[in-house]
Amino acid sequence: MFSNSSSSQLSVARPDSNVLELQSLYQERKDAIQKRLLEFKQVMRWNDEEVFAELAFCLLTPQSSARVCWDAVSKLKQLTLLLKGKPTDLEPHLSNVRFGDSKARYIVEARDLFAADGRLQLKSRIESFYNPFELRQWLVENVMGLGYKEASHFLRNIGLGEEFAILDRHILRNLARLKVIPEVPASITKKRYLEIEEKLRRFAADISIPMAELDLLFWSKETGWIFK
Repeated sequence: MFSNSSSSQLSVARPDSNVLELQSLYQERKDAIQKRLLEFKQVMRWNDEEVFAELAFCLLTPQSSARVCWDAVSKLKQLTLLLKGKPTDLEPHLSNVRFGDSKARYIVEARDLFAADGRLQLKSRIESFYNPFELRQWLVENVMGLGYKEASHFLRNIGLGEEFAILDRHILRNLARLKVIPEVPASITKKRYLEIEEKLRRFAADISIPMAELDLLFWSKETGWIFK
């Protein structure tokens, strides 16, 4: 298994009121956030189906509630459809997920991509990569429906994405509020995603909150709870 590393340069912290508020909230939620991240690190010790469930979850999340998406994945597992169902079998259980028909196809295509010798071999494929940056790029290029946000989310949820930003609307709103970025972009190209990610990486270093913990802090700040 590989380890993460960062090449970012530190800059001068900005002790304004928004940052101080964020740091205070971090102290309140630090233990719960770190506990959740430790749970993510255990996922790669599970079987391939559990790891694939995290991938399926991240394929479902664009423009949909995280809780709704996880409930849908849990139902598919319960019905043994996650590993065996065709897209038409999955679709009825994705009725509360936006673009459920397309996402059902993405799940099945991803399952086929990682199948070999009649069984799912996702973990071994993940472990074959030199580092998580190389792995993320491969996922974006090869898994239909998985962009940088979703690939980063997946890797974070299996304990391999501590250097990555999950640039959803919650994170982007907070970054604009903190003036890390000038505004929430209407759309994000690969170049823009990586630029914002680097700004977030430097900001996290500035305020002495690890990047993965900052991501969950922003998410919990917006939603009121710590999830996935």
